[in-house]
Amino acid sequence: MPYYPLYALLFLDTGLSGAQVSLLFALWSVTGLVTEVPAGVLADRWSRRGVVVLAGVLQAAGFAVWTAAPATWSFAAGFVIWGASSALVSGAAEALVYDGLAAVGAEADYTRVNGWMTAAELLVQVPTAFAASALFAVGGYPAVGWVSVAVCLAAAALALRFPEVRHVAGAEDDDEEEVPLRQGVREALRSPGLRLTVLAVALLGGLDAVEEYFPVLAADWGVATSAVPFAVLATALAGALGGALAGRAERLPDRALPGLLVLAGLLLLVAAAWARPAALVALSAAYGLYIAVLVVGEARLQQRITGPHRATITSVAGLGVELASLPVFAAWAFGGLGGIAAVVLVVVPLVAAGLRSRRPAQATG
Repeated sequence: MPYYPLYALLFLDTGLSGAQVSLLFALWSVTGLVTEVPAGVLADRWSRRGVVVLAGVLQAAGFAVWTAAPATWSFAAGFVIWGASSALVSGAAEALVYDGLAAVGAEADYTRVNGWMTAAELLVQVPTAFAASALFAVGGYPAVGWVSVAVCLAAAALALRFPEVRHVAGAEDDDEEEVPLRQGVREALRSPGLRLTVLAVALLGGLDAVEEYFPVLAADWGVATSAVPFAVLATALAGALGGALAGRAERLPDRALPGLLVLAGLLLLVAAAWARPAALVALSAAYGLYIAVLVVGEARLQQRITGPHRATITSVAGLGVELASLPVFAAWAFGGLGGIAAVVLVVVPLVAAGLRSRRPAQATG
């Protein structure tokens, strides 16, 4: 998505302050917070593939609003639309992949597959950086924006080809329309093991909000705007490596995973203190370690869910992600990268408790 490495700079170049940018990110998260669990219920009751397609269309609409009328109000409106889009895809995509693997007896491969999916998502930032830079040089932010709209629509069309295992929580499972929502939330909260895993994944996912600030950090550390997409490629490549190695990370002792997260937090502190273009090396290493832990956490959550409400329960974790991202945005507003590093270190004990190896929690339904 050509917009990804540049949209934070678009906000700043339009005249917004760093605090206003953080408020926009917070609005994005609040929208996801409100729509996350209902989106998971929709995926379970209707079609997981269908909501992934709808998410792509909505994201295109959000970017179109930004591009057609760049202003504070349009950025806010675009983030509301994008927040709903993110909520639609977050639970549905993981459930779609896990159930697809389970249908062929390959659910044990989910960590590896999810890791490579994450790696591919990050590796695609390499051609994206070239595209963003070229488009910005030729047509500025409008060119970047309209091409991003087209990419979203192309992704939605491609998602129509995904196979879907029909395991839908519908009327035959429940007596009333609101029950799937209530059951999914209850399953996520009732079992202590599953509850801790949901919490761990929520806290880990919330930390990924730091990625929104990578272009801003690069610019603040002396990188020219036209070179920012290339400067942040190191973080994408490190994250891709972390995702690709998540299958191996899952086999590490339980105490090793929180140790990796501690190391990531310390590297963020180093980068914050260094504050030079070379600090991107420490930033990239921290992000790679973090992604490896995140992918393992997401896999352990899927392994501990049974029953027809997989997308709903995953969306409960997604709701937690949106809540957990708010302190990250606040930490940036008040303490910059150092504040975010402190948040990383604070959540380590809870993440450690939630990712301990144990048998999958049983869910009813």
